[in-house]
Amino acid sequence: MKKYICLVIILLSGLTASQAQRMLPNQKGLEVNAGVLSFDKLGSAYYLGIGMIMNGRNGNYGLWEMQYTHLYHTYKEITIPVETYTAEGGYSIFLLGDSRKNIALNLALTGIVGYERLNRGETVLYDGAKILSKENWIYGAGGQLRFETYLTNKFIISLQGRTRAIWGTDLELLRPSAGLGLRFNF
Repeated sequence: MKKYICLVIILLSGLTASQAQRMLPNQKGLEVNAGVLSFDKLGSAYYLGIGMIMNGRNGNYGLWEMQYTHLYHTYKEITIPVETYTAEGGYSIFLLGDSRKNIALNLALTGIVGYERLNRGETVLYDGAKILSKENWIYGAGGQLRFETYLTNKFIISLQGRTRAIWGTDLELLRPSAGLGLRFNF
């Protein structure tokens, strides 16, 4: 009889462990994400990022991220690459989700600083044309809408819609994007 009681206790403790608490305050997570900047230029306009998440209370969290953005502008028959290196920091607010935090919809507001590089530093093109836009230090603000769901207690997948307002650049001010992220909580 003692053997069966011990077995039931072990099984019950295993069940409660599989439904562990999620988004605990001060829990940290490492996130890798990638996405597209334009659905017209799939494969040539993308971003890659790696970030750190620190959970707060009630499903809110702080986020810090380093991001690389790559896109092309066309000139005659050539493409001119534009690369952006940014650091981003902000806070995400829990909007909607279930009580166990299996799924969540969050809104994040961020600040952005970085550097933008055009045509790998070359200002003169093959035909003698000169690029008037310059490489610049950039800064700005961003907004993100994230739909997140837990794959396991440690892994989270997120669908992200972003927009950034970038100043200090000779290119476009508003830069929307959509992407996918994978986070590991530790």
